[in-house]
Amino acid sequence: MERQVNNSPSTKVLNTLTKLICTILLFTISTIGNAQVEDGAKYLIKEITVTGNTNFSQQTIIAYSKLRKNEEIQVGGEKIANAVKTLWKSNLFSSIDIFITDIDGNTANLEIRLIDLPELKDLTIEGVKKGKKDEIISENKLQSGVKVTENLIATTRNYLTDKYKKKGFLNTDVRITTSEVIDSVEKERVNMRIAIDKGQKVKIKKIVFDGNEKLSGKKLRKAMKNTKQKSLSPLRIFKRSKYIEEDFREDLVSLVDKYKENGYRDARVISDSIIYNDDKTVSLNIKVEEGEKYTFGKINFVGNTVYSDRQLALVLGIKEGDTYNGVELRERIANTKNPDAQDLTNLYQNNGYMFSTINPVEVSADGNVIDMEIRISEGKPAYYNNVTVIGNDVTNDHVIYREIRTRPGQLYSKSQIIRTLRELGQLGFFDAQQLTPNIKNPNPVDGTLDIEYEVAEQGSSQIQLQGGYGGGGFIGTLGLSFNNFAIKDIFKKEAYKPVPRGDGQSLALRLQASQFFQTYSFSFSEPWFGGKKPFQLSTSLSHSRQFLFNPQTRRPDRSRRFNITGLTFGLATRLRKPDDFFLLSQALSYQHYDLQNYNTGLFTFGDGTSNNLSYTIGLSRNNLTIDPIFPTGGSSFSVSAKFSLPYSLFNGVDYGALSEERDALDPTDADDFARIGEIDQERFKWLEFYKIKFKVDWYTALTRKLVLKPSVEFGLLGAYNNDRGVIPFERFFVGGSGLGNFALDGREIVQLRGYPDNSLSSQDGGSIYNKFSLELRYPITLGAQAKIYALTFLEGGQSLNDFKDFNPFNLRRSAGVGLRIFMPAFGLLGIDFGHAFDDLPDGSSPRKWETHFIIGQQF
Repeated sequence: MERQVNNSPSTKVLNTLTKLICTILLFTISTIGNAQVEDGAKYLIKEITVTGNTNFSQQTIIAYSKLRKNEEIQVGGEKIANAVKTLWKSNLFSSIDIFITDIDGNTANLEIRLIDLPELKDLTIEGVKKGKKDEIISENKLQSGVKVTENLIATTRNYLTDKYKKKGFLNTDVRITTSEVIDSVEKERVNMRIAIDKGQKVKIKKIVFDGNEKLSGKKLRKAMKNTKQKSLSPLRIFKRSKYIEEDFREDLVSLVDKYKENGYRDARVISDSIIYNDDKTVSLNIKVEEGEKYTFGKINFVGNTVYSDRQLALVLGIKEGDTYNGVELRERIANTKNPDAQDLTNLYQNNGYMFSTINPVEVSADGNVIDMEIRISEGKPAYYNNVTVIGNDVTNDHVIYREIRTRPGQLYSKSQIIRTLRELGQLGFFDAQQLTPNIKNPNPVDGTLDIEYEVAEQGSSQIQLQGGYGGGGFIGTLGLSFNNFAIKDIFKKEAYKPVPRGDGQSLALRLQASQFFQTYSFSFSEPWFGGKKPFQLSTSLSHSRQFLFNPQTRRPDRSRRFNITGLTFGLATRLRKPDDFFLLSQALSYQHYDLQNYNTGLFTFGDGTSNNLSYTIGLSRNNLTIDPIFPTGGSSFSVSAKFSLPYSLFNGVDYGALSEERDALDPTDADDFARIGEIDQERFKWLEFYKIKFKVDWYTALTRKLVLKPSVEFGLLGAYNNDRGVIPFERFFVGGSGLGNFALDGREIVQLRGYPDNSLSSQDGGSIYNKFSLELRYPITLGAQAKIYALTFLEGGQSLNDFKDFNPFNLRRSAGVGLRIFMPAFGLLGIDFGHAFDDLPDGSSPRKWETHFIIGQQF
């Protein structure tokens, strides 16, 4: 038997009233044969029995009803009423009756007659994809065995209707039916069928305004950020024309704000209506009342003693005679969208006056000129009393406290709280989305407050599994990266969980290999060497082996190899000027190159050694906020210069003569070729070069979720002595996924999606490159377990060997889309689909679409 469930509010009310009337009748008159029990009669309970169709034990029902033997009850009294009410609230029964039976003088028996609510057996969901069914079951608690109540059916229907209306399916129809199950099980059970008819997404055909004379319909439609009418414009990629009620209501507020920005203080929306068109679209009619245009008159500050009127007026930035702008006035006093804004509230809040309040009051509006009073209650300066941290189960307290910018006894500063959140988020040890500053015990009388920073640990150690194609074959990487290491506990057995953690140090072990090369590396860094200030000490050790390609076997020739061993020491310190976002870094590095029967076109000596001793100095600034995986604001800037010693100035070698001799030799002659090798061995015995790099990224939140990231990069490898020439190491390889395969010879792997790996540089790499990139990012989820975001990109770049050929806008261009997934245990996983627009440097045409799949590397 199948029955249609009516979920309308009127039906629910009717059912509730029916139950209530039946309950009242049971309280007032119960029948015993032909006798009637008078209302108000009192009896002692002899026995209590439970009858009807229920699977609960008699003892359970009686205990839950709170009725007891030998207890006095009154017909129509509170005890029976409360028993019925308690049983109803359990949401376990569809029918509850209580009868008085077997009256004997002042004693009687009670009979509780129940019918259990049916349980859900099978659920069928129609009209949605298979992957969405589990979500519907979970969010509405429709698991098998749940009690099927009218409330469950009604809330499920409302949930689904609202869910799809928010996605633009305005005509969503949800029908829920149940059918009784007849089987050997004594429980009453039902099957449920949910039929969802989303219909078509309802598009907005037109948005029509009535009553607008001062502002055009075009301007008003532009002010509505999320509600757009149908358009063929290619600029409307991210603003669809579907109708969503919640967005529409927000846009009506934006509409009024648009008028206020233009001086129409009294503007309001009188009415709005939806017209359903025959082509299954809707049109929106919005009637507005604009009112008169106003200007600012005199603006007086009242109650200020800390700052002068002139100082406050400079921050407010509004003068007498300016067009009235209610939105600007509100933001100049307190900009809720930008916590770092230069507004009056932050002027006080960032200088200790936590308890200050600022209220703009219109004191006169004669002749459409509004005189204002900015009324300020400054209060006492507030000082931090206690500063605490909770939630750090792994990271040691001192690692967190050294990043905190608010100290006990210091003046309260809102900006320093925001800066603290940024610093904690940039550590990478905590979920940046859950960092919370809790203000506790604010005391305006004493001028004190406590602040508690609540953090949520996330996995900071990673197992790096990286794979991709490049350099002639598959490249795999296995690495262990411990980003919150504690070297002081390395000899404590109990600290291995699985490794000593909590001191904020970094330790990394890495193995990278393909059939043509192998690399091994170890690195360690301490960000607060000495423990008193941010002075980073780092060191790394690496070794690699590279083999030449054998064109006959198409495999590596292991008798022809190139070994590199490197050691680097680095120091970095945070600067105070121009501001403390700047970092000055220095490094001293040494690489030893050993060639064994390794003849290539890059250099001609196949057996020999070369040495690279260099000094690097870099200046960087990073004020990204707050999440390092998905920044929504700020910028990242870095410039570095790497130098070797100018050996040609003091080693006494005449490189001009060597160069002339080399040019005169015939490389096809065996003896001449051997002499060329000797000359090149002398040229590259100690590498002489300079290398300049520059990179800057900006992040701007266009909407609450949409983030724009433009980037610029540049690199130059030069020589002190033109006769000695540019070295064959430290080159730039542009194109492809950016997979940093064999990089121990100092080469820079520069990503440019849409093209094959390294395809935009010569075989031996370029000495100069530049690149421009523009990414638009949208987060799908930023949870602690996984952060996922989609992106689309435009980029262009080039690689050259001679600066005289350099034109920064002669680019190889590409565009595409991608996806990033960050999991704390594995790092960043990504896939990109790039489309190339230009030919390769050799004149050949690349594939129109190139797929780049990277594991463990962030772009």
